[in-house]
Amino acid sequence: MTTSPQTERFLALLDAHKGILYKVGNGYCRNKDDRGDLIQDIVIQLWRSFPRYDPAQRFSTWMYRIAINVAISAHRSEGRRVHDTVPIEDFGIELAAADDAMESASDDVRRLRRLIGDLGELDRALIILFLDGHTYDEIAEILGISPTNASTRVGRVKDKLQQAWAAAEKE
Repeated sequence: MTTSPQTERFLALLDAHKGILYKVGNGYCRNKDDRGDLIQDIVIQLWRSFPRYDPAQRFSTWMYRIAINVAISAHRSEGRRVHDTVPIEDFGIELAAADDAMESASDDVRRLRRLIGDLGELDRALIILFLDGHTYDEIAEILGISPTNASTRVGRVKDKLQQAWAAAEKE
């Protein structure tokens, strides 16, 4: 079976940036099966949107924007699932890698992930991007907010997480 140059390009870019899938999946889903479904939904939406991808834009920025929007939409409508499924393995994505990242994490990392999971949708997206090393300008571009707003919101989320961390340590 031969693949088109567009398909090959998509698969190569997806493979190079699959860590984004794992970060967003782990950030929005605690349950292994839900995480797999979310990652599959993200890949399907990335594929559907790929013909409109502008190569002048960084692929990771474009991918984060779509991944977070899909995660937020899925979070809002838990019952809705994509009906036209494609085995995720066909895209070279190993769901076990996302599960391994969750299972091999230290207790502190697991606690932080749990606290991040308790945040609201936008706050969760902000902190995932921040922890991944994105600048406020990049976060703003991905989420469609101003850099000042991104900076302010990240500061507030960090404060929330510090307070929640301190409360969890007292338990």
